Amino acid sequence: MEFIVSDYLEETEGAGRYTKYPNISDREHWDHLSKELKAALIESGERAAKEPWTELLISDFREFSKSGNRVRFEDKYFPRRRKLSRLIMAECAENKGRFLDDILDGLYLILEETTWCLPPHTSYERDATQETMPDVTRPIIDLFDAESAALVAYAEYLLRPVLLDISPYISVYVNERLKERIFTPYLNQHFWWMGNGDEPMCNWTPWIVQNVLLCALTRDENFFTREERRTFLKKAALSCDYFLKDYGEDGGCSEGAGYYSHAGLCLFGCLEIMNFALVTDKNSGKKNVNFDRIFRESKIRNIANYIVKMYVGGGYYINFADCSAMAGRRSAREFLFGKAIGGEALSSFAAEDFRNESESEKLIEDEINLFYHVMQAFSYDEMMKYPKSNKLPEDSWFDSVGLMVARDETFVLAAKAGNNADSHNHNDVGSFTLYKNGKPFIIDLGVGTYTRKTFSDKRYELWTMQSQFHNLPTFAADGVIFGKEPEKDVYNRDLVLQNDGAEFAAADVECILEDKKAVLSMDIADAYDDKRVKSYKRTIELIKGEGVSVKDEYDSDLPVYVSLMSYEKPVANEVDGLCEIEVKDIGTIKARGFESITDREMIETYPITDERLSKAWKHEVYRILIKGSPKGKLEFFFA
Repeated sequence: MEFIVSDYLEETEGAGRYTKYPNISDREHWDHLSKELKAALIESGERAAKEPWTELLISDFREFSKSGNRVRFEDKYFPRRRKLSRLIMAECAENKGRFLDDILDGLYLILEETTWCLPPHTSYERDATQETMPDVTRPIIDLFDAESAALVAYAEYLLRPVLLDISPYISVYVNERLKERIFTPYLNQHFWWMGNGDEPMCNWTPWIVQNVLLCALTRDENFFTREERRTFLKKAALSCDYFLKDYGEDGGCSEGAGYYSHAGLCLFGCLEIMNFALVTDKNSGKKNVNFDRIFRESKIRNIANYIVKMYVGGGYYINFADCSAMAGRRSAREFLFGKAIGGEALSSFAAEDFRNESESEKLIEDEINLFYHVMQAFSYDEMMKYPKSNKLPEDSWFDSVGLMVARDETFVLAAKAGNNADSHNHNDVGSFTLYKNGKPFIIDLGVGTYTRKTFSDKRYELWTMQSQFHNLPTFAADGVIFGKEPEKDVYNRDLVLQNDGAEFAAADVECILEDKKAVLSMDIADAYDDKRVKSYKRTIELIKGEGVSVKDEYDSDLPVYVSLMSYEKPVANEVDGLCEIEVKDIGTIKARGFESITDREMIETYPITDERLSKAWKHEVYRILIKGSPKGKLEFFFA
């Protein structure tokens, strides 16, 4: 295993504190923000002040263990944190003490919560059964324990001068909570997300580590010794390396663009905090400034630039697994990551996306992490003026995750090989998505609202996880109806869907990227755990300036039904052996080689009633089913 971060850290000594952004007493810097931005921050704080503090009850916590509903708790948990962040930003901008009483109410409400963990995360081992009640004698560091800790820690750091004027016990209380819930367990226990060798990591690792570092390195100068701060850096560096081991040199994220903010960007947060702490340690015997060379490492640069390569336009991103096609807006974090790696394209992309956001989005009002609010404020004016780049990203082949992304002036095509063991996996080996003129043509649904079932052994009963609702073949005996009750389909032996697991993978994968075409070919038969599926070779090609071709050649003992998921309504006509499907306001699909389009319902409508899915898909979606004989060829052309 390669130790990138740890090796860079070994070249340094000591550890300072993270004080890159000023606290409230540094009026030179806070008052240097533009008048427009300060006014917007204050107005946002005034609106937040009118919102009531939510009441968080233990019965809300227990709801998850009783019904699997996590939303009831989260709908009370997160508003507290959003409101507090907005109030603090308003107070730092104005500096008149007008928001302090409300800030203290919010701060103490969070400090007095029995636990900062979310109910689905209260297990001591990875994927183990959750505890039904929090154990205050054995704190668990999960994503939102660390997020909440970073919020109260950074709040205390920013407001420390005015809080000390009120009472020294405010900071004492914050520090005691951090010691109890973060510092002691982090230094003395091993949590799975820390990594221990071959075990695969995910976004939890850098997301939590970044927030732990933020807690530790914003404490008062005398709270930790240099040696103790160094211990935090060493543990953090090792966890970052365990996270990085699961990335290929190409920087492809197996969790998708929607998780980039919590994976790649949180890695940036870790490295940013570590670098500043090392540079500012004046007592070090080595030139710690050399740590920033880590941002020139090709893997780090590729992880940073991944998000640019996944962008389609109009807010849409290439998505797969649990990732949504609306993967979120860009912020100062991407902008600063781009500057750190010397990546003009990333910084320009982030700044342009930022300028297209609403005022609320520019202020990241939905964000609970106060650190991100401060980064946003101190990059805001620069991002408003940053030069725009109109250059299209180059075609990409992410060998590490088996993903091809190709584009011309009209189409953006993504095609996936890989296997069905991705983090947040859906059974989608061989699937593809297609956008035309920035609009969704052939889609990947993403995932619905998280529930207990989402992360249980019943996960693949959920329709959005199944291969039949991706752009893939399904094999079914004559007369078998599928797609009406997806939760039962997975147990039907006369129906063959893809299986989950690393062994269910594409074989004979080849990607060709040329000036006039981009081609991905593979055999996906092994993704189906059934001997009746003997071979299924799929070739997906973007013919630049013309359209997209998908050619399937297969051999099975069962008829095949190829699903095509469409966002806009399709209408089909059969003329002389050619099926032409008109997708409203988008384009056409021409299919050849089909057996029949009349022996079963060919176009099915699926309403979008789930709140999370509806963020990307504002109306119903459609599944087109093209039936082929047990052995043969199917060809599709999208124009």
